Amino acid sequence: MPKIGFIGTGVMGAAIVRNMLKNELEVNVYNRTKSKTDALVEAGAVWQETPAAVTENSEIIFTMVGFPQDVEEIYFGDNGIFSVNVKGKIVVDLTTSTPTLAGKIAIEAKELGAEALDAPVSGGDLGAKNGTLTIMVGGEKTIYDQVVPIFETFGKTLTYHGTAGKGQHTKMANQIMIAGTMTGMTEMLVYANQAGLDVNKVIATLSGGSAANWSLSNYSPRILKEDYSPGFFVKHFIKDLKIALDEAEKLKLTLPATKLATELYEKLAAKGFENDGTQALIKLWWPDGKQPESKN
Repeated sequence: MPKIGFIGTGVMGAAIVRNMLKNELEVNVYNRTKSKTDALVEAGAVWQETPAAVTENSEIIFTMVGFPQDVEEIYFGDNGIFSVNVKGKIVVDLTTSTPTLAGKIAIEAKELGAEALDAPVSGGDLGAKNGTLTIMVGGEKTIYDQVVPIFETFGKTLTYHGTAGKGQHTKMANQIMIAGTMTGMTEMLVYANQAGLDVNKVIATLSGGSAANWSLSNYSPRILKEDYSPGFFVKHFIKDLKIALDEAEKLKLTLPATKLATELYEKLAAKGFENDGTQALIKLWWPDGKQPESKN
């Protein structure tokens, strides 16, 4: 198997690297906050001082950072991936970023003798830990085929969607869908509780019918346990939804439900909850995050 580089070891990235290591891959790691790689190094990963150093010592380089501007810096910065010889290497961006930037990376990689894939993921922290992420890929099909064995160490559903940027477009479709399920799940809990229902019974009932969805199954139990730790940060979801709305505008589309979800999450962030998980949306109704006693 090729030597792997991994840049960005946050909640998701660290879990992905752990699965790579479990599958006996050699992994070089870099993160802006070095301490976030300590446990990975103890598990067998090799720390590198810069993204450039990761690139020099790896054959396939994965990146997973927070925002498009971070992706830009990782690839095009002074000590970035493209600051060293990348001929014959493959770069794979797992960050949810813009289709435009994915295209820019692919063009630059090709000019330098490398190949690039945009491969955003879905499945949250649990999917990353369990190695069951959904991976949506754009780029050259032959390059995708080469990377499939690596994707399979941390993903369950792998789909090639087309040329550079198509993976990011697919992730935007995913986030548009999740915006609806998160607002629906939140309002359902608020309504059920206010109506004096046993919320746990309601969740079990809805999970067995046509209202069943991933947000309901995975996030409503966390809310009832008052667990607002980030499987996916509020601030990152806002970023994603804004990209989706920008891309929709370019496609001459209006997405009113997605726009409203974005406004709700921005309101949540303004209250100081940007570093909570997306399930914290319920704090717009339950300010302390605790299920209130019903008066009905």
